[in-house]
Amino acid sequence: GTQVTVEVHPKDTTPQLFKKLSFGKGPRRLPSLRGQDNKGFQGTEAPRPPGGKDLHAYPWDKSSLKSMPVDLQQFEKLDAYALKVNVKNSVEELVKALLKQARTDLEKVRAIWIWICHHIEYDVVGYHDKSQLSSKPIDVLQTGKSICEGYAGLFEQMCSIAGIQCMKLFGYSKGYGYKMGQTFTGDSDHAWNAVYLDGRWHLLDSTWGSGAVDDAFTKFTFRYNEFYFLTHPALFINNHFPDNSNWQLLKPTLTLKEFENNMLHNSNFYMLGLLAAHPETAIIHTVNGKASVSVDCRSATLFTFKLQGTDEHGLMTLKKRGMKLDIYPQNTGSHKLQIFAKPSKALEGVYSCVLEYVVQCNSVDKATRFPKDLHQPVGPSWFTERQGFLRPSHPDPIIHTNDGRCSVTFTLGKDISILASLHSDNSSLTEDERRRHIMQIHRGNQIELKIHLPHAGNFVLKIYAKKKSDPGNYDYIFNYLITCLNTEVKWPAFPQSYSKWLEDYEILEPLSGLLPANRNVQFKLKMHGIAKVLVQAENTYPLTQSRGCWEGTCNTAGCREVFVMVHENANHSFYSHVLKYEVETQ
Repeated sequence: GTQVTVEVHPKDTTPQLFKKLSFGKGPRRLPSLRGQDNKGFQGTEAPRPPGGKDLHAYPWDKSSLKSMPVDLQQFEKLDAYALKVNVKNSVEELVKALLKQARTDLEKVRAIWIWICHHIEYDVVGYHDKSQLSSKPIDVLQTGKSICEGYAGLFEQMCSIAGIQCMKLFGYSKGYGYKMGQTFTGDSDHAWNAVYLDGRWHLLDSTWGSGAVDDAFTKFTFRYNEFYFLTHPALFINNHFPDNSNWQLLKPTLTLKEFENNMLHNSNFYMLGLLAAHPETAIIHTVNGKASVSVDCRSATLFTFKLQGTDEHGLMTLKKRGMKLDIYPQNTGSHKLQIFAKPSKALEGVYSCVLEYVVQCNSVDKATRFPKDLHQPVGPSWFTERQGFLRPSHPDPIIHTNDGRCSVTFTLGKDISILASLHSDNSSLTEDERRRHIMQIHRGNQIELKIHLPHAGNFVLKIYAKKKSDPGNYDYIFNYLITCLNTEVKWPAFPQSYSKWLEDYEILEPLSGLLPANRNVQFKLKMHGIAKVLVQAENTYPLTQSRGCWEGTCNTAGCREVFVMVHENANHSFYSHVLKYEVETQ
């Protein structure tokens, strides 16, 4: 019941008949054992078309990036050997040399894959001028360059010589020059391979495994990419659509329309351990001026984004296993949104682009404007926890206050000293003046940041930290967005403190750094290890100690400033300034 077609044709030519049929529209091309000297190699049986046991479920089950178990560490020696093989005179000799270290079929395929990915470069000149181009395996080998069809043809022939069933596949790809949401028509634009290992078919793309071309398509750079070796079919379909849908190796198969509409996840997305992105379509429409994106991942990952090249009009928060981003484009029309990621351990490493969307904005949300000092991501996260900021009182990135006051508390890790600053786009205050609208209160390993806003609006609360034992500078850790719509709000700054004011001292009253004129003002301060406390206004007023607090009153008549001074040792006559208050002018 089997029909066999046999053709005889000169060595190293491809008959026209197969040129038409190898696009997977008709009978499949069988790998030929080209070349005279195939002694010592087993012959290759005719490849069987993909059947039920080759198929993987779609969508991806998030188990593995590969279609079969692969231990990359076990390949280290083989990879190193294959890299060094240097044979250019014939494909047979090259395969013979590569197979010296390969025992199993998987190892044979791996050795061929590693060699091609590191020795054949993409022919950007030949791509533009087809007369300069040959995709014959021997020409690809000897010139060391080709386009995708040459990579796939050389791979197919090398496997064939090695006794491995291999197919050259053609189809559409979301590669160089792909525009989001575009449709595919006409002839296929890319070629890749399927290999038969352990009783089922597997997919690979040695062109994309070898490196990348620049945006101008004038320069190729070798940059090995493990992702395209035996890629799981449910991931491979993300950017490879074969002419013959059987070669998707999927159940169910995708239609061309679904392929066109699906979100393009590049290899960085999966190599960084990311699992899924929402929405799953490349084009997002804003609702009331806002669009949201979220990413799920296996482990803690750092993210950033660019909307039309800046990260200003959004709010990104890190989650334990992913991130969430809300963006508010400031103009209608279409905007390019890029999401970048890097592993949490690579603090110095570079961010890689993992997702691109087009955001269609129909109306602008004028009410939501973020201060330019807002740094992404916003709010506490697993990252701030690692830096020693535990159990935040406000887990969300935005703090809303109606009366212009709020208080943020954390449990601090050991040996951490912190600094906080307040930023706003429309404030006439200097940075030092704004910093005095934040008061730090330490109670054991708890820290409270009390904030009294100088006016309504949007503020950024930036938090910096360093080890107390480190002499160096403070490092930026994270920030909150504080919003207050109440235009009546106008809190004065907290009193100014000096170096002798210790971090576990606390002001109970007066909290305002601006005292009323000609009034008796009640003082209550929590301080320890002090012999005497005086408040100096026009006159000097001693405070008395009771239950860990120093209390008393002072009159502000006739003075512009009030100082709190302490006597650290009863035997010294020397007082140190610890606090300074201003007095309202008449």
